[in-house]
Amino acid sequence: MTLTIRPALPADEANTTDLWKACGLVVSYNDPGVDFRFALAGETSAVLVGTDAAGEINGSVMVGHDGHRGWLYYVAAAPRAQGQGIGRQMVQAAEDWLRDRGVWKAQLLVRDTNTQVVSFYEHLGFEISPRVVLSKKLG
Repeated sequence: MTLTIRPALPADEANTTDLWKACGLVVSYNDPGVDFRFALAGETSAVLVGTDAAGEINGSVMVGHDGHRGWLYYVAAAPRAQGQGIGRQMVQAAEDWLRDRGVWKAQLLVRDTNTQVVSFYEHLGFEISPRVVLSKKLG
């Protein structure tokens, strides 16, 4: 499926977060609407959506950078259209977005509940990095 990829608009929030839910990317401790709005408001982040010929959102990726490395989140392809190249197109769009901003490395995290996607990312050239990720909630 060939997509038209564009930055998400505030009006895309419901359809995009519904897609994330349909793909199993939402967990109880993350409000996807808050994540969506936070990314759109940032100077170093965006949500990109991929629409089909009818304008329906079939893919998404949240992308951002910290001034050093780029990060991909919420890579999603509509369940009914998975296997049609949507994920690959969305990852490519995020990589292009990062390159356009001078970012030289893209990273992503995969939850241990979603490891079936690791081979997809490896096929796109991502490698498993031997790192320990630490986190702290700030509020």
